[in-house]
Amino acid sequence: MGAVVGSVCFGKLPHAVCSCCLKIKNTLPCCACRCAVAAVQAVAPNAQVIIYSGDGLTAQQLLSSAASNFDITVTDKFKVVQLHDRHLLLPERYPRFTLLGQALGSVRLGYEALTNAVPEVFVDTTGWAFTYPLARLAGCKVVAYTHYPMVSTNMLQRVLMRTSTYNNELAVAKSWLKSLVKMAYYYCVAAAYGAAGGFSNVSIVNSTWTAAHIRQLWWHHKAPTVVFPPCNTLALQQLQLDRKLKRLYLISVAQFRPEKNHRLQLEAFAHARQQAVQDSNHGDSAVLAAQLKLVGSCRGPEDKARLEQLQAYCRQLGLQDCVQFCTNVSFEELRSLLAGAVAGLHTMLDEHFGISIVEYMAAGKPCCFQS
Repeated sequence: MGAVVGSVCFGKLPHAVCSCCLKIKNTLPCCACRCAVAAVQAVAPNAQVIIYSGDGLTAQQLLSSAASNFDITVTDKFKVVQLHDRHLLLPERYPRFTLLGQALGSVRLGYEALTNAVPEVFVDTTGWAFTYPLARLAGCKVVAYTHYPMVSTNMLQRVLMRTSTYNNELAVAKSWLKSLVKMAYYYCVAAAYGAAGGFSNVSIVNSTWTAAHIRQLWWHHKAPTVVFPPCNTLALQQLQLDRKLKRLYLISVAQFRPEKNHRLQLEAFAHARQQAVQDSNHGDSAVLAAQLKLVGSCRGPEDKARLEQLQAYCRQLGLQDCVQFCTNVSFEELRSLLAGAVAGLHTMLDEHFGISIVEYMAAGKPCCFQS
């Protein structure tokens, strides 16, 4: 995960900051950032807001995307300042020692942001804690809102147990020496991450899962406060529960990232269809008639390549006619897709909150969840 720092200016206070989740090229600020800006505008209507961006997007474009993608309304009382070093956060720049490379890149990016404007209150929603010491040295108060720790104790445990996962290659898991080296590397990064996190004046997290990890990792005298992420469900709650369905389909809402485990969903769907065919009644017509719709966004080239791999795997499993990939849909399109679904799937490993599960529940859809 990469990040870009943004700032919010409080008139007389004269500066406070909100960093946006502009993590990969062509992505937009996260829902938490937009809601942070909206909250600031609500309590301080005269506040001037500055958001640092690496996309070349105007304030009007950000407003439009907030309404389209998140159904959030923000006033136009903010300024966008462009940054140029966000490429330093791209994971593909660092095929080895990715966390270390991105950590150093975030420091450089934070320096660029702070040289553009030194805020009085620095509110980070990206999780790149290595910018906090810089902000404190510049005289800022730091408020951290963490969605997912950069290094989790689960990651350390899997390397210790030599378990192969998306972030622990099989070649490493099979070798005790490589696992030992990776453990030492992870512990060094975790120690630096914990020290940097300790520079925050206020620590806020999105769930009890994240809170438990932050308590273990950050050098902080005070336990973090849990504030659930913004999830506007009003439009979903208005969906009719007894509507006629045009076609049976399951829905999965998740970015096309490795930890979302879309392959497991495809395998489970393929297995269900095989079981239906082998049924003594020569197939369950409902299962065989059903579709699976994978709804998600692609943050950059790696996600697009992963999507293509999933599509190829779909063909390999013989599911090309009953699986549909819906990418970068608007909020209205998502609402329509949720309205027509019979149930939702969610298979993220180490789920830290699960906004899609909340959306399934708000839309009245039963959810199959495995984490």
